[in-house]
Amino acid sequence: MNRNDSVAVITGASSGIGEATARRLAVAGLHVTLIARRLERLQNLKTQIEAAGGRAKVIVADLSREVDRIRVFESVQADGGADVLINNAGFGWYGYFKEMPWKTALEMLQVNVGAAVHLTSLFLPEMQKQNHGHIINIGSISGSIPSQGTAIYGASKSFLDSFTTALYRETRGTKVNVSVVRVGPVLTEFCETALGRENSGHVPTEKIGVTAEHVAQRIWQLWLHPKRVIYIPRWLGVTPWVELSFGWLEDWIGPLLLKLNYKT
Repeated sequence: MNRNDSVAVITGASSGIGEATARRLAVAGLHVTLIARRLERLQNLKTQIEAAGGRAKVIVADLSREVDRIRVFESVQADGGADVLINNAGFGWYGYFKEMPWKTALEMLQVNVGAAVHLTSLFLPEMQKQNHGHIINIGSISGSIPSQGTAIYGASKSFLDSFTTALYRETRGTKVNVSVVRVGPVLTEFCETALGRENSGHVPTEKIGVTAEHVAQRIWQLWLHPKRVIYIPRWLGVTPWVELSFGWLEDWIGPLLLKLNYKT
């Protein structure tokens, strides 16, 4: 496969990790298909990528809607299909679950889980037919450490961990790869939009983390050298053991942190 002819479909491409990844893959010669709801941002990104010599296509879609996911798949297939699918679209919500509107919880499940599963179910059989491809799911260390204030978000990422691992094992021995990226705090607008309500304090990790560009570079390396899971930054590989060894400690400290950060 000639990587310069490869097509990368990136959901949530209008900002943050998705935008940075689109730029990185475009620089590497891939044709990037940009998926998100915000048309103006996608068009601006497309213009910038093409001005730098890259190739990009825009598909505006609300991935909480099944009909939009199918439309994305059909549009990509009409252009020849995808070589890599990056399920990056998602959002967070920080606060007490009892205060989380059901509408918000449902939309989070539809975007963070439903979109990734549905798009994978559409693209995976086609990748198997063409005998190559890579599905990369953007997870979080929150999936390994259930934490107060992020009940639904953490559960959605835990689902992605399990889902990815199962598919990785199902596709072993084939030329289709499935990976999950377990990301720690990233300096994006994610935390600004995650608060449960206005003037409700702050997300503990909002001022720390790696850059979206750093994550994008690691995703590029993951595509070159596939594996089941990577941690960003790498030292977060210890997180599965943290919950096993010190979950009892977070049982005590976690509620205090939430009370301090999420002001009522």
